[in-house]
Amino acid sequence: MDLGIAGKTAIVAGSSAGLGLACARALAEEDVRLFMSARGKDRLDAAARALRVELGASVTPVVADHGTTEGRAALLEACPRPDIMVINCSPPRMVESYLDMEPEDWTESWSTTFLGPVELIRAATPGMAERRFGRIVNIATVGAKFPLEGRLLSGATRAALSNYTVAVGRALVRHNVTINNLLPGIYETPGLARILGGQGVTAGQGPDDLAVNPFGGTLPANRPGSPDELAALCAVLCGERAGYIVGQSVVVDGGLTRSTF
Repeated sequence: MDLGIAGKTAIVAGSSAGLGLACARALAEEDVRLFMSARGKDRLDAAARALRVELGASVTPVVADHGTTEGRAALLEACPRPDIMVINCSPPRMVESYLDMEPEDWTESWSTTFLGPVELIRAATPGMAERRFGRIVNIATVGAKFPLEGRLLSGATRAALSNYTVAVGRALVRHNVTINNLLPGIYETPGLARILGGQGVTAGQGPDDLAVNPFGGTLPANRPGSPDELAALCAVLCGERAGYIVGQSVVVDGGLTRSTF
C-alpha cells in the first residue's frame, strides 16, 4: 500500500538501534527523507550508512540527546520543518521496588521520556499545521497503560505523555496533524538485552511452550516481537490516510496484556 508520504521529511529521534531504527527503516522504504538522531555517534553513523546502502535512502544523522535543550536545538536546527516525527528512546532501568528510586532518577526519566517529546512536538507542530500535514508517533511502553512496579520509571512518565497527546492531538487534527502513541511489549532489541543483563527471553517448559516474559507471566505469541512488526504500524500511522486516528495509545504486545479496550 502506498502510504502517500514519499518525499516527506521525518525526524526519527532515538533511532540508532532497536525499535527506533526499525521505524526509520520503514519510513525509508516509503521514500521519506530521514533525519536520524541518537546520543552515540558511532552506532548512529553505522545505522544511517546501512540504510543508505541497503535502500538508497536519504539520511542525515544528528548526534543529539532529545532529552536536553541543547540536543533538541541541534536536531531542529538540522531539520527545522519536519512533516513526520517518530520519537523513541532507550528504556529507563528496571527497579526492584518503588523505594529504589531517587529524585534524580525521576528527573532523568522525565527529561527523556516526557519533556523531550513534548518540547519537540511544541516546536514542530505550528509548521505542520501551517503546511496542513503532520504525523507524530511516540514509541512508549505497554507499562503506560498496564502499570508495573519494576517499570515505574518508564510507565509513569509515558502515561503522562499519553494524556498530553490526547489533549494536543484534538487541538491539531483540524489542521491534518495527528499525534499517536505505540505501546510495545517485549521486543528483541538491544534495550531489552541491556535491561535483562544478557539474560534474554527464554522459552517456557509448559505443554504450549509459551515464551516466558521477564516482567512476569507468559507471552501468548510464544516469542518476543520483531522491531519490524511495530515499525510497520508506525509507518501506517505516519501515512496520509491516517488523518482520522487521533490521540490513540495502541498496545502492540503479542497478547501479553488483557484488556477489552
